Amino acid sequence: QVQLVESGGGLVQAGGSLRLSCAASGSIFRLINMGWYRQAPGKQREPVASITSSGSTDYADSVKGRFTISRDNAKNTVYLQMNSLKPEDTAVYFCKAVVGLLNYWGQGTQVTVSA
Repeated sequence: QVQLVESGGGLVQAGGSLRLSCAASGSIFRLINMGWYRQAPGKQREPVASITSSGSTDYADSVKGRFTISRDNAKNTVYLQMNSLKPEDTAVYFCKAVVGLLNYWGQGTQVTVSA
């Protein structure tokens, strides 16, 4: 089983930056594909960015060029650097770990971007 704890959310003005962190338990972190998702009020949860165990990354079109996902296997942590934030980025951001056929989710962290 994998436990995930997100941190780093908060309130920021449009154009600002935040860095989210997701700390994972367990000794197999380096083998796990990780992802960030977000859910805005009244909307479905959507993928934001992902990173494989080998470091390959993928991004939603809406965040390409602004967000960067990375991982530190020594710290069992995945990051989401968010720059040039927009009010439409406001959402609860969730971290996901994929282990085989199982998905594990964190509790989420709120990101609010004011205009």
